[in-house]
Amino acid sequence: MAFKEFGNYDAVGLAELVRNKDVTPKELLDEAIARTAAVDPKINAVVVKHYDYAERQIAKGLPDGPFTGVPFLLKDLDLLEGTRTTSGASLLKDFVADHNGTLAQRFLDAGLAIFGKSSSPEFGLMPTTESRLFGPTRNPWNLDHSSGGSSGGAGAAVAARILPVAHASDGGGSIRIPASASGVFGMKPTRARNPVGPDRGEGWGGFSVGHVLSISVRDSAVMMDAIHGPEPSSLYVAPPPERPFSQEVGRDPGHLRISFTDKSPYGDAIDPEIAAAVRDVAKLLAGLGHHVEERAPPLAADPAAVMTTIVGGNTALTIRLLEQRVGRTLTSDDVERLTLASAQNATKMNPADYVAAQLAAFQISRALATFFEGCDIFLSPTLCAPPLRLGELNTMSEDLGHIAPVLRRYMPGTSMFNMSGQPAMSVPLAWNKAGLPLGMMFAAKLGEEGLLFRLAGQLEQVRPWKDRRPHLCLTTLSSEVDPASRHDCAPEPAGLTKDSQIR
Repeated sequence: MAFKEFGNYDAVGLAELVRNKDVTPKELLDEAIARTAAVDPKINAVVVKHYDYAERQIAKGLPDGPFTGVPFLLKDLDLLEGTRTTSGASLLKDFVADHNGTLAQRFLDAGLAIFGKSSSPEFGLMPTTESRLFGPTRNPWNLDHSSGGSSGGAGAAVAARILPVAHASDGGGSIRIPASASGVFGMKPTRARNPVGPDRGEGWGGFSVGHVLSISVRDSAVMMDAIHGPEPSSLYVAPPPERPFSQEVGRDPGHLRISFTDKSPYGDAIDPEIAAAVRDVAKLLAGLGHHVEERAPPLAADPAAVMTTIVGGNTALTIRLLEQRVGRTLTSDDVERLTLASAQNATKMNPADYVAAQLAAFQISRALATFFEGCDIFLSPTLCAPPLRLGELNTMSEDLGHIAPVLRRYMPGTSMFNMSGQPAMSVPLAWNKAGLPLGMMFAAKLGEEGLLFRLAGQLEQVRPWKDRRPHLCLTTLSSEVDPASRHDCAPEPAGLTKDSQIR
C-alpha cells in the first residue's frame, strides 16, 4: 500500500514511524521510488538511480540509527561502493566507485536507504545545475528556473517532496544557494565539522564541507549529530559542540545581537524584493526581542578572485588526474568548456599566486572574526537576485565572459564564509511576487552551529515553511495536501503543454 502521507513528514518523523512499526523501510522506499517516477521527469533531480542498492540494504537489515529506513539521495560527487559516481561529467558517466567516502559511510551507519544520486553541475563548479551529461535540473517552483547549485538536485528533490532530506555539499555556497533557490533549509557547517575523506584531507583548500538539505531544522540538526566528528586522516577538527545539535532546536536562543545588510558585499544594488525581504526579516527578529542593527563586515579582499584561483587550481589537478587515467589530453568533447577554461587559466598562474589567494582568504577570515566581536549573528540575503533562469549561465558557450558578472550579481556573499570556515545557513523565509523562494542567510562565529539551530528553530515556529509547497508538488502529489496550503506559482517551462503534465 502506498504511504500517501509521506510528504507531510520530515525524516525524523519517518524514522519514528519505522521504529513504531507503523510503516516499513520497504514501504518508504517504494513510495520514494514512486515519487521519483512521478515528479523527476519534470525536474531531472535524480540522475543516478540504484534502487537495487537500497533494496539490498533493507533485505540485509539496516543499522539501528536515527534515520533507520528513511530513503536518501547522495550527491553525485561522493563515492558509494558499487554505484556510479559521474561528478556530472560525460567522461565519468560509467565510473563505478570501489569504496565508500567517509561521509557516505556515516549516512549508511545512520540507517538511511540510499536509492540514488542527485544531480550536480560538472565537478560542482557552478551555482546552477545544468550539466551537459544530464541536462538541466529544474526548480519545482518554476520550471523555467534553476534550483541552484551545486547541490541543485538535492534542493529540487527535497522541495518537490520526493524525500525530506538529501546530501549536499558547500565549497562556495552550494548548500545555501540551492536551499534559497528551492525554498528549503540548508546549513553549511563549520569547517571540519563533517568528514571529507578518506581520499583527501580537505576540499578546495578547506572551503568545502558536506551536510544536507532538509524540509525541517531538526532533520539537519539530528543529521549533524549522526555524521559529525573527525576521522583518522583529519588534518584539523572543529570546536566541539556544547551539547547534541538536536537539543538546540526548540531551545530559547536568548536575546541575540544581530547585524544585517540588504546590500551586496561589493556595494552593488540588489533585487528590490530581496532587499525588502531582508528588512522584513530584520523587523521580525527585532519583534522577537533580538537587538538588530544595520551593519556589514568590510571586504578585506575580493572573494571572487580568491575563488577563481583556489577552485581553478583544484580543477587543474582534477583534469591532470583524469588525463593520467585515460592517457591523453582532454578536450571539450570530454569535459565542459568551463571546466577546461578554469583548469587552463590555473596553469598560467604560479605557486605564489595560489599562496596569495590563500592569504587573501585569511584576510577575509580575519576581518570577519573582528566583525563578529560586535555581534552574535549576521543576516544577509543568501542570493542577491531571484533564482537564475535556466541557460542564463551557459557553461558550454564559446565565450564564457558573461559568467563572472552574473555570479557577482547573483551570489556575492556566500563564499566568504567558506573562506572563514564559519557556519552559515539559508532559511526559507520569503517568496517574491512571482512565487520564487528567497532564502535569508544567517552566519555565526566558528563552531556556533548550535546558536544557528536555536535561531532557526525559533524562526521555523514563528514563520513556518514546511506546508508551503510548489505547484509541481501539489498537482502531482495532491492527495496528501490540504488545499488551503496551495501556492500555484510554477508555470510550465517553454516547450511543455498541459497535455505533457504528469497527473
